[in-house]
Amino acid sequence: MTDSYPFECGGARVRAQCRHLATVVTITGAIDAMNVDHLSEYCQRFILPDKPIVLDLSGVECLPAQGIRFLYRIDDKCRPAGLEWALITSQAVTRVLRITKDEASFPTVGSVHQALGHFADATSRRRKMLLPLLTKTA
Repeated sequence: MTDSYPFECGGARVRAQCRHLATVVTITGAIDAMNVDHLSEYCQRFILPDKPIVLDLSGVECLPAQGIRFLYRIDDKCRPAGLEWALITSQAVTRVLRITKDEASFPTVGSVHQALGHFADATSRRRKMLLPLLTKTA
């Protein structure tokens, strides 16, 4: 059985799922110099206010060094807006992050499950901080 992806772009396939805790954008195939700009534009449409995003690249088979700009574009869109995001890497993506010395530049996690767990924990911590403020009386 093969997955159905709503968007195909020069060797890469993209699927986005809106979940309760975050939007999960999954990319498989190859990200290269020919499709990186188009993929970046397409994926940025899923960065929504107050909704964390998980960028799942665990199925990316090819990412040239110049493809790292794709990750910086996502980060540049999320960081100023105060949006949390998480990156799941494949071997190809991890290799490029090492080569370009960008391993610590992005919030990487091991799986979608771990990312959603992190976002759930962060939401719980925020609620615990706000609860005493909401229960105080004048």
